[in-house]
Amino acid sequence: MNGLETQRIGTKTILWIALILLVVLYAFPFLYMVLTSLKVPVETIAVPPTIWPRNWTLENYSSALGTSGVPASFINSIVTAAISTVMSLVLAVPAAYAVTRYRTRFGQVFILVALVTRMVPAIVVGAPLITMFRSVGIQDTSFALAIAHTTISLPLSIWLLSSFFQAVPEELEEAARVDGASRIGALVRVILPVTAGGLAVTAIFAFLASWNDYIFALLLTSVRAQTTPLMIADFQTQFGLDWGTMTALGIVYSVPVILLTFVLQRHIVAGLTLGAVKG
Repeated sequence: MNGLETQRIGTKTILWIALILLVVLYAFPFLYMVLTSLKVPVETIAVPPTIWPRNWTLENYSSALGTSGVPASFINSIVTAAISTVMSLVLAVPAAYAVTRYRTRFGQVFILVALVTRMVPAIVVGAPLITMFRSVGIQDTSFALAIAHTTISLPLSIWLLSSFFQAVPEELEEAARVDGASRIGALVRVILPVTAGGLAVTAIFAFLASWNDYIFALLLTSVRAQTTPLMIADFQTQFGLDWGTMTALGIVYSVPVILLTFVLQRHIVAGLTLGAVKG
């Protein structure tokens, strides 16, 4: 018995060590970016590079936030990501519901095709969108950029919601139908509240797809709808990249997503475990 207990403790210790190493490896790039944002300009380009700043400073943050166009780019990023997320959910909910409830061969093919389109490079989709948006007069707008971002997030949103809807027992929907609810009524009053966690997970992925995009923003915006990733890439000096200001703005740009994840943490956990037990 003592031998089994010792073996169990040893296994747990190994697993904890492995987990700590994984967390360190995952968190180190972000931690290094934070530390770089707190260095003076000379230290950011030092060879060999240093991890801990010798002289701590917040000048990079004031310089980044004081740069012309940065506040407007933040607003553009928020507006674009919000519009793209709403569009993805509005289109993905009925599509995922139809696929999971009608279970036709066409529905299965539709899901497969949707996932395949997710693998198409953004540059392939972005090039024709430039001409299309210019022809209808919406080029360099947040709405046009949100439409482009929806092409990225919509396939994944449909696939995610399909798995969440499939985990909901059909008896719940049938009970609502017996009480006089229509299919749309059962979807709105029964399915969506039950899968609120799944909707939160899908919204997070859709928001991140838009928030982190660079290619579409580069192709489809110039001045009015320019987002923060483009501003981050523009920090250059005569000696090269301005690493201190870039990392400072990168840290600030990460804060909304981190806060959103913490706020929706309970729903995210519920969504990720939704399909674990069915019935």
